[in-house]
Amino acid sequence: MIKEELIRRSPIRLFEQSIQGGLKPGEIGIVASQRGVGKTSVLVQLALDKLLQGKKVIHVSFSQQRRNVFAWYEDIFEEFAGSKNLEDKDEVKNEIAKNRVLMNFNQDGMTLDMVIKSLRAMISEGGFAADTLVVDGFDFSRVHRDHIAKVKEFIAKDMGLSIWCNCTVNGEEPRYDEKNIPVLVKDVADLIDVVVVLEPKQDHVELSVSKNRDIPTDKSSAARLDPKTLLILEG
Repeated sequence: MIKEELIRRSPIRLFEQSIQGGLKPGEIGIVASQRGVGKTSVLVQLALDKLLQGKKVIHVSFSQQRRNVFAWYEDIFEEFAGSKNLEDKDEVKNEIAKNRVLMNFNQDGMTLDMVIKSLRAMISEGGFAADTLVVDGFDFSRVHRDHIAKVKEFIAKDMGLSIWCNCTVNGEEPRYDEKNIPVLVKDVADLIDVVVVLEPKQDHVELSVSKNRDIPTDKSSAARLDPKTLLILEG
């Protein structure tokens, strides 16, 4: 399969349809679930889809887990490209590497202003015109409203980025409110454009849309994950 056909037939297209074509510049999306369900895999697949389209992605990781972000990209690309018999796989892989920047921060040692300064330097001074920012492993229990507002201003007014984050909802019940929004972020939910919740089922993981801007939603299914490979399934 050639790259253009791979992009057109990607299961990400179905996911995007469920949220009006995907995130727009200046919008924030959250992928939420308990730990170990597949949040990072979803973020990496969303990023890889942008990279396959020739767009630039910055992946910021706050995770201290042993498995590093580079390994996620390597494994998911190999699994996906192999299952689709992608032509010129090595050439495509090299193109992706050129359009991707991986950054790692320690949430204890970096303020939000310091992170934003680093990102601004990468994009503006470093000439890396990113389309998408992916934030992985950030602890939302330590987030204040002004933090999200500052991020919103940075990506919307200054950089024109879209941003996907994951949110771990481990802890005491209830973990979600009546609209299936993580309780952890309900006080800043008005600043978040799209919320997707991963729900483990018997033979797959359901991606349910809990918030889609101001459009009423009924936890509609956006996509499904294979529980073994954690790849988004077709159809």
